[in-house]
Amino acid sequence: MRKIIGTTLAVIMLIPASYAANAGECAVNYVRTACAGQEETSFKKCDGEKECTKLKTASSVEECRKVATESCSNSRLDITKSKVITAKFEGEAIQTASGKDDFCLEYKNRSAEFYQCD
Repeated sequence: MRKIIGTTLAVIMLIPASYAANAGECAVNYVRTACAGQEETSFKKCDGEKECTKLKTASSVEECRKVATESCSNSRLDITKSKVITAKFEGEAIQTASGKDDFCLEYKNRSAEFYQCD
């Protein structure tokens, strides 16, 4: 019984290590354009700056692309006019499947979520 418990614990402890070995760094760069007079609120998500990079975890280039594309989402239509999202996976710049640097150019809700404050 002790051997089974010891083996089970060893396997459980290895799971996070094996996951970490497969996880990579996905650096998502945000550049926001605020609606007129909304700069302070719009840039708050980047500690008051127009541009920032946030580190995420991704297991592949494809997953990093997905994370970058999802970062284009804009629910603050009267605060943030638009975003430019670029990304790097493991330090190497990546592009959309069609070769664009800005993931928001191919974001499916771009027309509904960007340029709504004018």
